[in-house]
Amino acid sequence: MSMEFGVHFVNTVYPQPGRAAAFCQAAERFGFTFAVTVEHVVWPTEYTSKYPYSPTGRLPGDPSTLLPDPLVWMTHAAACTKTLRFMTGVLVLPQRNPVVLAKQLATMDYMSGGRMELGIGVGWLEEEFEGIGVPFAKRGKRSDEYIAAMRALWATDDASYDGEFANFKGMSCNPKPIQSPMPIVVGGNTQVAARRAGRLGNGYFPATGWSGDLAPLLATVRAEAEKAGRDANQIQITTGLDADDPVGSALRMAELGVSRVVVPSAQFRKDIDGGLERYAAEVIAPVQERLG
Repeated sequence: MSMEFGVHFVNTVYPQPGRAAAFCQAAERFGFTFAVTVEHVVWPTEYTSKYPYSPTGRLPGDPSTLLPDPLVWMTHAAACTKTLRFMTGVLVLPQRNPVVLAKQLATMDYMSGGRMELGIGVGWLEEEFEGIGVPFAKRGKRSDEYIAAMRALWATDDASYDGEFANFKGMSCNPKPIQSPMPIVVGGNTQVAARRAGRLGNGYFPATGWSGDLAPLLATVRAEAEKAGRDANQIQITTGLDADDPVGSALRMAELGVSRVVVPSAQFRKDIDGGLERYAAEVIAPVQERLG
């Protein structure tokens, strides 16, 4: 088994066009295989919703933080690289129009030579939904329908879908993605997200690096996949690492069936080339050697 390494938060750590290109080119050069973006369309100056990935319940940064649209940023970065893959981690799916998004992603995959992945979440920031004008309620069901609707458009030139939140009949959307299937990675470290990944995902991104809470989530993914008649081994798992012991953490993740890990890209901000080269030598190489 091999382990792929990626870099996370790239569009907010390297929002400037030149820095984005330089970082992604260096990551590609030093053996990283994918880059992961994040998103918020808008950032409410005041909110009571609780951010689920911080004990403070608050987003890191502030409303003035540069956070380029992940799809636009990824398109730019893909044009500056040759092999590096790009994944949204995550895009808040229920805030998007699924027909327009299907067109955007298919075009991005086509133009990049098949290097795009759609990582999706249902969202947590209710005030952001209000600002966009999308109901916060039923966002999980809306997301499930949007996944099905996009897949219909990618599969045929006579696509139809009839749902509560997406409806169209006899539609063609071209170009089609180069990848078949176009990877959809379900994000979230909850049992609900794990069940969605098992039912619908090509991958699962729980965004956690601690094996203690990862194992039950992966068990849920596998159980739900079996219920849906799917091969759980075809669902690719991506997660984070313990920053204090990245080599040991990566090896423990591999034992759980994880095949891709991400590291925060901010740690390379001050010395892009040197930092990435050291990480490749001190972490990636030993892990790959141990895993064979």
